[in-house]
Amino acid sequence: MGPHPAVAAIRLAVRRVLHDILTEQNSQPTPPSPGQTPHERPSSPLVLVACSGGADSMALASALAFEAPKLGIRAGGVTVDHGLQPGSDLRAEEVVLRLRELGLDPVESTAVTVGREGGPEAAARDARYTALDAAAVRHGAIAVLLGHTRDDQAETVLLGLARGSGIRSLSGMAAVSGADGRYRRPFLGVDRQTARKACMVQSLPVWDDPHNADPAYTRSRLRHEGLPALEKALGKGVVEALARTAQLSRDDADALDAWARQAETSVRDAAGLLECAKLYALPPAVRRRILRRAAIEAGAPAGSLFARHIEEVDRLITGWRGQGAINLPGKVVAQRQGGRLVIRQG
Repeated sequence: MGPHPAVAAIRLAVRRVLHDILTEQNSQPTPPSPGQTPHERPSSPLVLVACSGGADSMALASALAFEAPKLGIRAGGVTVDHGLQPGSDLRAEEVVLRLRELGLDPVESTAVTVGREGGPEAAARDARYTALDAAAVRHGAIAVLLGHTRDDQAETVLLGLARGSGIRSLSGMAAVSGADGRYRRPFLGVDRQTARKACMVQSLPVWDDPHNADPAYTRSRLRHEGLPALEKALGKGVVEALARTAQLSRDDADALDAWARQAETSVRDAAGLLECAKLYALPPAVRRRILRRAAIEAGAPAGSLFARHIEEVDRLITGWRGQGAINLPGKVVAQRQGGRLVIRQG
């Protein structure tokens, strides 16, 4: 008798991602690690799972523990203590114990200090990824698995739609992201209930973060009020449709990004300045991507650069009436000078 369907689903998702990781590793020569001679066989690659103790990440950890050894991969885990709730350090220790019981090694808990920039959710996310990056480097991990599900993807698409940030925002979370493709999300095609069911049938204890039900957080309100209201009005299948929209949007956005990279060299003069007339001739979606890249290269933080900023800069190209400079985040200034668009630190 095979495993429960929910367990089989999460294991299959993880197995596919691990196969992808190994294929990528085998396709490129790996230099010897420090202290290793060229003739020594390199140690087995290490994949970490980021685990909060919730159902999604515990299901992911259990699937990684089951699948990794069969492929010659070492499996480890990291839990991040954000310090935002009383007793968070004790819960982090409990997660470490559960991961070790699954057979993961190495396993560690890392504490972070959450700032305030960008709001509480964004600040916690930034602190978490910084800690995960450091853990991956410290342990020499080739990848870090994240437990985001199809439901999380649907929520991300709706949040992007509400912000009016364009097609890239609608593309949601990438299955592969981070430096050198470090972060992998095996569960973007798996719904949240499947992950929870997998934990239940395996008798895996899970912790439900009270922040996930706190209406003070935008994503929590969307999860418990917004999405249910949409499903009531439109019928079942909204989550699947939004996740599908994310993938289609990502394909389109990737194609437009590639077009913009190719077109950028053709709209710069010999000194590297952007020529307004040549920019004007490009399709708006391509032109605005070039403007966004130029602003970021000048020092504007990508996370603070919104569609409205780029639209203002774009009007220097399409609606030129002699207007003054545009101030962008990061003390970056965009202005039109003699038929050229100059974007630089003010």
